Amino acid sequence: MKICCIGAGYVGGPTMAVIALKCPDIEVAVVDISVPRIAAWNSDQLPIYEPGLDDVVKQCRGKNLFFSTEVEKHVREADIVFVSVNTPTKTRGLGAGKAADLTYWESAARMIADVSKSDKIVVEKSTVPVKTAEAIEKILTHNSKGIKFQILSNPEFLAEGTAIQDLFNPDRVLIGGRETPEGNKAVQALKGVYAHWVPEERILTTNLWSAELSKLAANAFLAQRISSVNAMSALCEATGADVTQVSYAIGMDTRIGPKFLNASVGFGGSCFQKDILNLVYICECNGLPEVAEYWKQVIKINDYQKNRFVNRVVSSMFNTVSNKKIAILGFAFKKDTGDTRETPAIDVCKGLLGDKARLSIYDPQVTEDQVQRDLSMKKFDWDHPLHLQPMSPTTVKQVSCVWDAYEATKDAHGICILTEWDEFKELDFKRIYDNMQKPAFVFDGRNILNSDQLREIGFIVYSIGKPLDAWLKDMPAVA
Repeated sequence: MKICCIGAGYVGGPTMAVIALKCPDIEVAVVDISVPRIAAWNSDQLPIYEPGLDDVVKQCRGKNLFFSTEVEKHVREADIVFVSVNTPTKTRGLGAGKAADLTYWESAARMIADVSKSDKIVVEKSTVPVKTAEAIEKILTHNSKGIKFQILSNPEFLAEGTAIQDLFNPDRVLIGGRETPEGNKAVQALKGVYAHWVPEERILTTNLWSAELSKLAANAFLAQRISSVNAMSALCEATGADVTQVSYAIGMDTRIGPKFLNASVGFGGSCFQKDILNLVYICECNGLPEVAEYWKQVIKINDYQKNRFVNRVVSSMFNTVSNKKIAILGFAFKKDTGDTRETPAIDVCKGLLGDKARLSIYDPQVTEDQVQRDLSMKKFDWDHPLHLQPMSPTTVKQVSCVWDAYEATKDAHGICILTEWDEFKELDFKRIYDNMQKPAFVFDGRNILNSDQLREIGFIVYSIGKPLDAWLKDMPAVA
């Protein structure tokens, strides 16, 4: 059997590498039109950072795992074609700001129809709006020249930072297909691939629409939990409650459980916001405005939390950060990944820059070029191909990137912790305090530091959802 995956990004690369490792009898090709990206997959410096990914790729690359720009050749030869291209949010036209843009998906489908000489199973791997499979099916059947295509939906449920473990040991693998004899046969063929290492009871089969909607629903429910606890964090600060204690008490209830209840500066990542906007759009199109409004609120609370954090920083520092040096520790949207898509750090940095702060940014996995690009990009542009993004970002003069937390914090007036990297817990904060301007502030956007110890050193500390420092009570956060 031969498998081809169109799209060598965060989903396609790791997923195909694990399939190649677990199915040595299957030849797996990952194709992409981006020459630099494929070159990186074939080098020692992979284009994405994910713990454990290096080992998997090295074990299989050149044996039964290949990375190539020869898109049409590999699609033509494949029995199963995974499509893992971007489905960005539309920036103009009908549904702008909410609907998914299926341009890349459509062109992939037309290309598959053009080059295919044999029957194929086409698998949606990208996160797509419900009913995409139907549109793809129409394109393929109207251009099929007698070749039969079966469309399956096989959404990914990876969490970045733990993607390889998630692939090795998934909660579930979801495969949706047409409820016809041909559709069932295609579902069984894909199920046979995963069955090499996933127990049968964890491989769920549904109809196409259920599989597509399950992905959007799962992300919406997870994001909703984060927004719920973040909404509570504001109330905790106002009343003197401690959000960590509240979360712990809630999480002990087996009906709720402890996961995704950590208050923070906000959620990020490539999926949550995009998928919820998508869900909102689908609800609106289906005449369900109240349901749409309900899910919209999850994003509104996320934006509110980021704004609240910026307001807290500015108001604590005598209502101005103009020309003050603020150290930003962490730019990725979570630890153990270099991914900055929709990271809350972008909005926090832009908010501080709006008040003319000077930022010194340190993240162990994010390059200066990426930071500058993110800070000069319009909303939703990040998800379009590089050649459609601003080529050389207009350098934001008030921003410098450094490769060391101590360098970032030297002579700073305040520190913002925006990613929960483990190394930030180990820093020598006495040394940092001695080299900062006084009064020295720490704004812990991830609640990973020991506030009492920092206060003993001399810092004024703000932790999300924790009882406020006496200093901060005198400086209320202005809206």
